[in-house]
Amino acid sequence: MNVTEAIRARRSIRKYKKGTVIPKEHIELILEAAMMAPSAGNTRPWEFIVIENRGILQKLTEINPYSRMLNTASAAILICARPELQSGICDGFWPQDCGAAAENLILQALELGYGTCWCGMYPIQHRVQKTQELLKITSVPYAVIALGVPDQQPQARGYYDPGRVSYIK
Repeated sequence: MNVTEAIRARRSIRKYKKGTVIPKEHIELILEAAMMAPSAGNTRPWEFIVIENRGILQKLTEINPYSRMLNTASAAILICARPELQSGICDGFWPQDCGAAAENLILQALELGYGTCWCGMYPIQHRVQKTQELLKITSVPYAVIALGVPDQQPQARGYYDPGRVSYIK
């Protein structure tokens, strides 16, 4: 699958085949792709938590009601920000950096045959705080990415809109 195909094939998957185990080698490839994302000043202001525990996944759906697909996902990858790793001219760019990591993660998972769904945590402060308390972390929960073998094939929702493009020559 090339990049053009991957971008156009990517979908937000909300139903997964239950009981699928994702091999550790695939998780590591997915995480490596995430960590290859660009970041301001190469500060890499992130950390990742791989969650396979059904009880924790269930608690995350209570914290973020829009993440109910975690009930059938094989795993989730929580992308957490480390804003303290950025300073000077790089300070404050961690949301963009974590977003780039999330997109790399999603595209790599697709290439390996997995579906994903990006569920936002940050900037909703009660989601951030409750997730920090649940997992006993101090980093900032940015997004939880559901991961598994798709059990649905949704139609594309994105499209090219030339009305939102202008050229300056």
